[in-house]
Amino acid sequence: MPETLLERGARRLFDRMRDKKILVVGDVMLDEWVWGTVSRISPEAPVPVVAVNDHSFTLGGAGNVANNLRAVGAQVVVAGAVGADPEGRRILKLFDDIEVDRDSVVTLADRPTTRKTRIVAHNQQVVRADWESVEALGAIDSERLSHRVRDLAANCDAVVLSDYAKGLFSRELIEAARSAPIVTADPKPRNMPYFDGVTVLAPNAAEAAAATGIAIVDEVSLERAGRALLERLHCTYVVITRGERGMALFGADGTRVLIASVARTVFDVSGAGDTVIAVLTAALAADASIEMALQLANFAAGAVVEKLGTATASPDEIVALVGGTGDG
Repeated sequence: MPETLLERGARRLFDRMRDKKILVVGDVMLDEWVWGTVSRISPEAPVPVVAVNDHSFTLGGAGNVANNLRAVGAQVVVAGAVGADPEGRRILKLFDDIEVDRDSVVTLADRPTTRKTRIVAHNQQVVRADWESVEALGAIDSERLSHRVRDLAANCDAVVLSDYAKGLFSRELIEAARSAPIVTADPKPRNMPYFDGVTVLAPNAAEAAAATGIAIVDEVSLERAGRALLERLHCTYVVITRGERGMALFGADGTRVLIASVARTVFDVSGAGDTVIAVLTAALAADASIEMALQLANFAAGAVVEKLGTATASPDEIVALVGGTGDG
């Protein structure tokens, strides 16, 4: 069957992404996965006993954004912080494995590496344990990181700001990132005011509601929240991700686009927002229109939620999902 126009356009975009250098600034995390089965309840407490049969580690947070960018072919530089501990060293090794430039990931002795340990049985998460510090970086470390980001951003095609509210971001750090032509951000509500003036702000619906104080219950309230973020933060576009309801785009120029989710089966939404911001940014860096970038990000998200755990989608997987929609 011949490729549709949308498939051909997506492939051309992926070809152009390979020449793009993208800086990811954010909260780097280690995702730890303990996989097993449950056949009994503990005699000690009313909790399931998980018989472990596998144990794995993946990049989380800003690391997952970097992993998704590499999966679609972009050249990636990461700036962030890890602790002086085995988890931090494991993260650096994982970056090396996917050929990400991690020279600007600083190692700090006074805080742990953020680690999320998930125990999964029968394809369902049983419990999650977090090791982290959410204290702000010290002034010296923050200033050092801001200087690095300013120099790096000036030589990149785009910057992604990946905020998980672990103490990394400051106004100075975000200002440093603005030396890039495109700056996208996936911020937490508590830090939202820092992200004034970015190109694209991409919270999920719950975050947008928390940041604006507008309960998002229908398309009218959704647009009110999107327009409120545009006005308050003076960004060019706001993208609100809505899980199984798809995504919404609002532009300072009056743009309004609602797109439905294309996921066929949802196994796990862990990290889907990282996939969205990664593919959206790579597409914009490759000169896609905001509408095309949003469509491609939506298809990428549809591909990763069909996988268990924080995952990535290859160009072939995304194009295959695009092909299932026809010429649109």
